[in-house]
Amino acid sequence: MSGKDNIYSQYRERVADFVFDESVVSVFEDMIRRSVPGYATVIAMTKVFAEQYAQPGSNYYDLGCSLGASTLAMRKGIIQPGCKIVAVDNSAAMIERCREIVANDVSEVPVEIHLADIRDVPIENASMVVMNFTLQFLAPDKRDAMIQTIYDGLRPGGVLLLSEKITFADADKQTFEMDMHHEFKKLMGYSALEVAQKRKSLENVLLPETLESHKARLKSAGFTKTYLWFQCFNFMSLAAFKE
Repeated sequence: MSGKDNIYSQYRERVADFVFDESVVSVFEDMIRRSVPGYATVIAMTKVFAEQYAQPGSNYYDLGCSLGASTLAMRKGIIQPGCKIVAVDNSAAMIERCREIVANDVSEVPVEIHLADIRDVPIENASMVVMNFTLQFLAPDKRDAMIQTIYDGLRPGGVLLLSEKITFADADKQTFEMDMHHEFKKLMGYSALEVAQKRKSLENVLLPETLESHKARLKSAGFTKTYLWFQCFNFMSLAAFKE
């Protein structure tokens, strides 16, 4: 059971860069629910994508799995035989808790959970790869190679579900979307201080790109069909298919 996120409720003279440590893990479910508009929809639809695009005898990947929400969603959606989920995260605290959560799930779909850099895990025989709010934490110069690795490891007909925080080239639109995101967080109970300090902690860690940049990268990797299926303010999700 997640505690309430009050990590940034007290004023700090210096706000350190955000890390996925034990303090974050203990409140992560509350944090992401109150920080990412539409998060519950993205997770629920991950199950639906798994139902629609499962291929028998294939692998599913949850890259940047955190506590395994996407893993559990796929696990509920997979109805084809012989499938396996590979969940990966580089936070030891996340992986430890993820193992406990998955162990308490009743699904029979096997799950491998790895403490590793997502770039070091081979993508093979995949019919679905999920990156829900993960690529944004990877160094920008490493993102092209990551997406190419995913494309190469997908089966024909396979899908990449890519959910990200995005930025906007138009300054007015960027201001609007960012302000509305902050208002969403206040609506969810965060104070102005919490919003400001959390934003500061993420400045050098979470590096968003434009929707157009994501689409261009996917096209360059070989994805011929990419659909924007969800957006709420400056958060979106793409479904990219390998034909």
